[in-house]
Amino acid sequence: MNSGEQPVSPVVVTIAGCTKEDADTVFHLLGESYASDRAADDVPQYVSEGRTTVWTATFDVTAAARPAPGRKRLGSPVEAEVQGGYWAVDRMRETLAAAFVVHDEGMAAGDQEKDVQLRLESGA
Repeated sequence: MNSGEQPVSPVVVTIAGCTKEDADTVFHLLGESYASDRAADDVPQYVSEGRTTVWTATFDVTAAARPAPGRKRLGSPVEAEVQGGYWAVDRMRETLAAAFVVHDEGMAAGDQEKDVQLRLESGA
């Protein structure tokens, strides 16, 4: 691998505390941008009514992102946790920022990976 190539770096995105429709909006956008372990027709479902449901997907951000289709609408803010290598998480955050207003809520950093908490909102 030369210095211009990035290592394969999966990013795990976890979404909770929102409607399944808003989770689907976020996962659909990311699935249009990167290869994912979720099928294109995989729609988030509630596991149990009245309990918090957590949805998770893994995305490979190694290849160049396909163009994002522009701003997306959410019914309410979405809390997302993004975990992976530094370069990969930064790339994922840029993709999310192209579609949503992104607020940094927190970060934990290690030697090889970082974990960021983001709040996504619809843009103006």
